Amino acid sequence: MSLRLLLDSANPEDWQDWWQTGLFTGITTNPTLLRRAKRACNVQSLKELSTTALELGVRELHLQAWGANADALEACANELASIAPGIVIVKLPVTRAGLLAARPLISRGIQITFTACYDAAQVLLADALSANYIAPYLGRINDQGRDGHHELLKMQRALHAVASNTRLLVASLRSPSELVDLAAGGCDTFTISPEIASALLQNPHTTAAAEQFERDATNP
Repeated sequence: MSLRLLLDSANPEDWQDWWQTGLFTGITTNPTLLRRAKRACNVQSLKELSTTALELGVRELHLQAWGANADALEACANELASIAPGIVIVKLPVTRAGLLAARPLISRGIQITFTACYDAAQVLLADALSANYIAPYLGRINDQGRDGHHELLKMQRALHAVASNTRLLVASLRSPSELVDLAAGGCDTFTISPEIASALLQNPHTTAAAEQFERDATNP
């Protein structure tokens, strides 16, 4: 599998800025990112945001469902998936309620990303239901005093060992080096913030070389 990058933001200005680079295959968002972007967390708001994403040509738009129980999650997920069938991938927490909601959705062909993954065993639950993705939170695992790098590589090995079609969608990255280290270990799908994307492009030596090329080109 080739590297797949998704942009983690609910700000359409970020989408427009970064989509033109060609680096990203999709966008991920959630209620927390909506709040930070001062966007309402309701279906109408997400419909409006989705229009922008579709105009940009986004191939995957991951939208988080919400609800107090499995029935409410399923109903919300149905509404979100109907915004752009085949493009919207519904995010559900990897909880009992999330699993109960996911099963009928998957049977109807709705694509699912399980979120809030903190433990390697949870990726096997996602595989058992044939979810498209499961998203472990690297930074938050590290915050618990655990070795997030080790945990995520164990998750990736487990999915590989059972020949799973579920992809590990690495989230909560806090530095470009984490992306490189996990990619070297076999992880190939990441969602990154605009800040991490910018950091990937900031190498002073590369900048200096490019500036020298320009000087030499204009002053032969």
